[in-house]
Amino acid sequence: MIHDADTSAMQRLAGGEDTALNEIIHRWQDRLISFLWHMSHDQIVARDLAQETFVRLYQNRHRYRPHAPFASYLFQIARNLLFNHVRWSKRHPSESLEFLSDEGFDPEGNEPSPDKAMVGTETIHQVRLAIADLPDELREAFILFTYQDLSYREISATLGCSEKAVETRIYRARQILKEKLSSLVPSA
Repeated sequence: MIHDADTSAMQRLAGGEDTALNEIIHRWQDRLISFLWHMSHDQIVARDLAQETFVRLYQNRHRYRPHAPFASYLFQIARNLLFNHVRWSKRHPSESLEFLSDEGFDPEGNEPSPDKAMVGTETIHQVRLAIADLPDELREAFILFTYQDLSYREISATLGCSEKAVETRIYRARQILKEKLSSLVPSA
């Protein structure tokens, strides 16, 4: 059985202490929005799905069993919601009013200074395109490892595959990105 602050908060939540959800939201909201944004490239969708993830977490608080790291449980809920959203969006296409800038997504809403925004904009754009172009299974593993700092174990529980498969996916993603982005690195 895994014991940590999140498991403790989930047990208190299941026991009727609704304020324990605030602790979980405080710890995980920015990371969850960041993951969903990297996967969807839509800030509004990322925020909506993160909020829905916490709603589902609350609704299913009595079903939680700490057999895997909490991060795996939480990201699995978010991942399922994202897949459902993608399937729904394919059946119901619409024009997005969301404009994604090349400065990136900042969960706190801080705007970069104009000089920082200009430096590296093209590089950032090319890296984002290369990551977005990765096959879904490679992109998910890469984002969870690189941006969310999850362990292979947590990622394997989230994606429903072995730790070796996670390691392979991250390696393959890095190799593809290295090849696609080789033109950005000046030759010596």
